[in-house]
Amino acid sequence: MKTIARILSAWSLTLLFYPVMAQTETINLWPEGKVPNFKSSSIQEKSETDAQGILRISGVTVPTITAYIAPKDKATGAAVMICPGGGYGILAASHEGSDFAKWFNDRGISAFVLKYRLPNEKAMEHQHEVPLMDAMQAMKIIRENSGKWNIDKGKIGVMGFSAGGHLAATLSTHHNMGPKASPSAKPDFSILLYPVISFQPALAHGGSRDNLLGPEKSEELIKYYSNELQVSEQTPPAFLVHAMDDTGVPVENSIEYYLALKKKKIPAEMHLYPKGGHGYGMRTEGKGSLANWPAAMEGWLKAMGYMK
Repeated sequence: MKTIARILSAWSLTLLFYPVMAQTETINLWPEGKVPNFKSSSIQEKSETDAQGILRISGVTVPTITAYIAPKDKATGAAVMICPGGGYGILAASHEGSDFAKWFNDRGISAFVLKYRLPNEKAMEHQHEVPLMDAMQAMKIIRENSGKWNIDKGKIGVMGFSAGGHLAATLSTHHNMGPKASPSAKPDFSILLYPVISFQPALAHGGSRDNLLGPEKSEELIKYYSNELQVSEQTPPAFLVHAMDDTGVPVENSIEYYLALKKKKIPAEMHLYPKGGHGYGMRTEGKGSLANWPAAMEGWLKAMGYMK
């Protein structure tokens, strides 16, 4: 009996001190058989963790969002949809996805990690339309279920990294364009980390551009998806982070987007750091002052009213 009592006591202590995990739920974006631009193919989704501990997902043809809902005692009512990067070829789903969802939950913000379809002419028609369709649909689902998730419909933003930053910026500038346009698809704010913004030759990350546009690449589509050219009065405020030594995505991507927002008098905050390279997420050790960027984002979220 004493042994059982000790075990029960240990369990009680574990439950007392073990942190409460956020509620999670994964939702398919589209009803089965009604996925837009779908083309039957043998492509299969694969997940693997590389030597740096980064979860890489490839071959995504069934898009989802995974909800990480902030605990009720912490919830501010704000939410953010996270778009991992990966050059529109893979999704860096952990250090640019679920890791951030947990960071936001700790601060009372619900988070949704978007697993968007990766453009592939074998699996979809007009592949350049597909990631944006998925992002729009995901944002609509979040708003439609805001009551269920204890979220304020007017405090739902988007966050993106690298090519995921391109998708987040595209959603911010194109939410009112195309066949899936809808007021409920508009983000209330955007957080863009080392984002691909432009497809113009002087600024473009060629891999992201070519993977998205595929065989339909044209001057018209290059301009259409150069988001610094598509900023309007309807574009939401933005928080941008970029390193000046980024050799993957030139820092001018963020600068040009910031200037386009400034021209339209849209609030924006940009942090540029001398060192950091590309793809760091919160892995900032040894990268100098870049280690301060999460604190800067925290300050911005508080100033915007999304954090207490």
